[in-house]
Amino acid sequence: MPNKTTPKKAKQIMAILTQKYSHAKCELIYNSPFQLLISVILSAQCTDKQVNRVTPNLFKYYANAFKLANADINHVKELINSIGFFNTKAKNIINCARVLVEKYNGQVPESIEKLVELPGVGRKTANVVLGVVFNQRAWTVDTHLNRLSNRLGFTDKSDPYDIEMDLIKLFKNDDWSFYSIVLIFHGRQICKAISPLCTICPVKDLCPSFENLAKKVKKSKTTSKIK
Repeated sequence: MPNKTTPKKAKQIMAILTQKYSHAKCELIYNSPFQLLISVILSAQCTDKQVNRVTPNLFKYYANAFKLANADINHVKELINSIGFFNTKAKNIINCARVLVEKYNGQVPESIEKLVELPGVGRKTANVVLGVVFNQRAWTVDTHLNRLSNRLGFTDKSDPYDIEMDLIKLFKNDDWSFYSIVLIFHGRQICKAISPLCTICPVKDLCPSFENLAKKVKKSKTTSKIK
């Protein structure tokens, strides 16, 4: 377990990463808050690229909550069957659309309390929507953010909610939504789950995980020389 990073060092890390990934943005394709919400629900345990392959056709038939609420579930399954858990996701997005129509006149609510009550919507999904289309500060704690937050010493927690709370405390006045996207980009490109590219990482000199790794390598070399 890496050491906890100080607030000052955490700021330095994010300054470097936000400069490197200044172009970073949500990669899901959408034309409305509703379409982003549906896309994020579909993206659970699935890549954005996979979701982007099915949503253009899905939204050709069901561009808004009113149309999706009245959709035939077998048709929806057929449209999204190339992504994982499509049976459950088809049910969730139709039910989600129905609640949007019944309670919010087809509009996506702008509060996390209301969003997480929608079928198929958890805190991560809600925070993506709040941050991307409603410009609210929100941490998106997915698998990448979970991994990087621990490796960089921003938190020592494993539960997504606990990680989110630690990040809120650590980066009190910053753009959490953009930081989330930046860390996700870094996780996809360099700080990968398996075989992270530590030697080319722009924040390796500030990263407690890399520091621990360097110590282990040094100790191993020293032990080898003694033998």
